[in-house]
Amino acid sequence: MIDHVSSNSIPAVRRGLASRLLGMLRPSATHTAFSATLLLMASTVLSGMLGLVRTKYIAYLFGAGAVTDAYYAAFQLPDMINYFLIGGVVSTSLLTMLNRYQKSGDVAGGDRALSAVLNAMLVVLMVGVLLGEIFAPLYTHVAFPAFQGQKADLCIALTRLLLPAQLFFFAGGVLGSRLLVRKIFLYQAVTPMLYNVGIILGAVFLHRRYGAYSLAIGVLAGAFVGSLVMNAVGAFRNGMQYRLIFNLRDAAFLEWLRLSLPLMIGVSLTMADKWILSYFASDDTGGISRMNVAKTLFNAPLGILGAAAGAASLPFFAALFSQGKMVEFAAAVNRSASRVIAVSVMAAGWMIALSGPIVDLYRGGSFSRNDATETAAYFGVFSLSIALWSAQGFYARAFYAVGNTRVPAIVGWIVTLVSLPIYSTLFHRMGMLGLAIASDLGILILTVTLAVLLDRRGMVPLSGLEAGEMVMALTAGSVGFAGAAACVGYLPVAHGHRGDLLLIGVGTVVWGGLCFGVLTVMGSRLPGQILRRRT
Repeated sequence: MIDHVSSNSIPAVRRGLASRLLGMLRPSATHTAFSATLLLMASTVLSGMLGLVRTKYIAYLFGAGAVTDAYYAAFQLPDMINYFLIGGVVSTSLLTMLNRYQKSGDVAGGDRALSAVLNAMLVVLMVGVLLGEIFAPLYTHVAFPAFQGQKADLCIALTRLLLPAQLFFFAGGVLGSRLLVRKIFLYQAVTPMLYNVGIILGAVFLHRRYGAYSLAIGVLAGAFVGSLVMNAVGAFRNGMQYRLIFNLRDAAFLEWLRLSLPLMIGVSLTMADKWILSYFASDDTGGISRMNVAKTLFNAPLGILGAAAGAASLPFFAALFSQGKMVEFAAAVNRSASRVIAVSVMAAGWMIALSGPIVDLYRGGSFSRNDATETAAYFGVFSLSIALWSAQGFYARAFYAVGNTRVPAIVGWIVTLVSLPIYSTLFHRMGMLGLAIASDLGILILTVTLAVLLDRRGMVPLSGLEAGEMVMALTAGSVGFAGAAACVGYLPVAHGHRGDLLLIGVGTVVWGGLCFGVLTVMGSRLPGQILRRRT
């Protein structure tokens, strides 16, 4: 009887699981913290894979030289305008506001506030974009003094072509905030995938005719469809009532400005890091390109471990705070930070051990073996800090969830200023590798500072971190690193991409087995938590 019931129940369980998974993909589906994290992680995996394909294809077509240096550098001025005019995280401030309207049942008031912010800041951002178009040559010569001749001209032209994309990102972010506060995450999950698809298609179909300009055309198309169109469709499908309001003295706009102003005038190292790296790397032809490839590879697992979970956590942190559940709020932040640190330190072992074959997959076309070797060294150094990058996202969102954007902004400025001489000193003493080390030191200072401030303000005590689990994860990651590194060093594998894939496959299996075994022997709860989540 027991066997009969169990066997009959298996198809039903599978059908139920399939139904739940399909339900998560409904455009209007609402999510729990876990299902939102799962959806965004799946999106991040797919968009990360597309991002790696995009970077591989760009490297294949253009290599690591003047053209790709100019292309990657061209993003800096648009990113700065976005960051300083709208804080770079527009939905952060809006979520705090809209969550209050949602809680009080004032849907119309929330839509009115959203419309006021959208209309006012679109005008401001348009002025910023226009000024960027005018002063792009001056900015390029100041930010990248080593760029001369055709390289500088290409960077200026690409910058001007990329600037309008910020309008699409901003409008999409505002409209997307209405979905996030309702725990609707599908549109946010689709946005980065469409963005990457746009760049890839631009390169595939237009590179012969337009060269590097094909990439910028792809950026514009991806931003328009992925950010603006998708979020607009989602917002209006879920009943948004847009209003044509333009009033810089509107109460809702002024409230948003008060929350966002610290973010607008603040500089966080999480953004400034790539600007600083590009400034120093511009002295080395191909340096910006190789550093960008290393950062792209680094951001793929970082997006899964930190960014996706962090983005999903903000609405839930904000909800706990608005309900006055401070004990639960602190526990949620500590639990999130502890788990992401534990998983990240193990992932770092995998990334460092297999950095050589991973980056070597990008070799080919115009991307040489020397380019791959140098990029692998940067990637390995960046990998040391993946736990810090993941954790700081949760700590920053803890401040944002309680409506405190001032402290992260002040901390961001101080840490960035303190870090600048570190970047400069290590670059002049150790070259490009010194820049990668400086990046790790900078994010270490930022993460520790945010954590200590949360603790001293009585918001999130450091004593609540699961120190034992993190130590066990570090031990497991170290053993896993040793096993994977041994595979790379001693397996008799032929050089080439097939050999790289074989080394990555075998090394991953060895690393995973060792990590799981060490955690199990040491009595860690992490394997059980992961298995329960999968179930």
